[in-house]
Amino acid sequence: MTTGTSVRLDRTSVIYLNSIRALDGVSLEIDDGETVGIVGESGSGKSTLCRLLVGLIRATDGDVQVVGQSVQQALKADSWAFRRQIQMLMQDAVATLSPRMTIGGLMREAVAIHGLDRRETEARIHTLLERLRLPASILERYPHEISGGQARRVGVIRALLLRPSVLVADEPTAGLDVSVQGELLNLLLEFQREMNLTFIMVSHNLHVIKRVTQRTIVMYLGQIVEDAPTETLFERPAHPYSTTLLSTNPLLSAGGAANAIILQGEMPSNARPPSGCRFHTRCPVAQPACAQTVPELTRTETGSLVRCLFPYSLELSGAHRKAEVPAE
Repeated sequence: MTTGTSVRLDRTSVIYLNSIRALDGVSLEIDDGETVGIVGESGSGKSTLCRLLVGLIRATDGDVQVVGQSVQQALKADSWAFRRQIQMLMQDAVATLSPRMTIGGLMREAVAIHGLDRRETEARIHTLLERLRLPASILERYPHEISGGQARRVGVIRALLLRPSVLVADEPTAGLDVSVQGELLNLLLEFQREMNLTFIMVSHNLHVIKRVTQRTIVMYLGQIVEDAPTETLFERPAHPYSTTLLSTNPLLSAGGAANAIILQGEMPSNARPPSGCRFHTRCPVAQPACAQTVPELTRTETGSLVRCLFPYSLELSGAHRKAEVPAE
């Protein structure tokens, strides 16, 4: 049962020095204990959103709150206290580990910085090692002496040692064998339930998103184009872009590979996004109004939030693809 809001963004934008609008007017709320997936092509703003939440970058406009406090104000007041509240699992787990320190040294350093009890920490380290099926001997090894899968697990331990309220994971299963992926996901979900963690996960792997999350956010060109319960999204996506993402995965699309909808062209530049709906230049069912009118996020009859003038105009049915375009 949720008791509050862990994450809140209000019309938040991130504009880089080269005029790239990595995030553009994003508003979002995530409840305590909720498990949320974020999907979209490279350049859609997923990783920028994650880095913004943990305070690695600053918002250009708008407000970002985590666990009821403004991220920027919290970082100025007590950055260590804030970082205990929200932790991030990076995609390149090995790169986050200093090659000059042993795994045990890295774990103890993270805890010492935050002033946590040493004896309690040692006990928790060994408990987590056992839960994550890592030998105690790994504490004496250096990062170059462990595998990628082990590095991911070490990252999980370092994050959970601080008992955060929010855990952000950027492609946590990328590059791992399927069996290792499943084991890691099961463990993350166990910890999420036990600690009532708010779990935010970015992944290109739609199977992982479908299996793990309660809610899925679809991003395109710096904006949220759909925000829906995961089951609803995978059964009946409302936005044409969401439909194309699902259709290109033969194991998720009812019609298999024959059902794939291939988008034409490349994603436009974030520095010069198209007028109207940002997806209209690639949308298979775009209408003239789509190039002129900027759609807002609106709620559909299924409970999804969608940024589209003609939601459900592109649907998958059985083994066939159909495009139903409403008259203007």
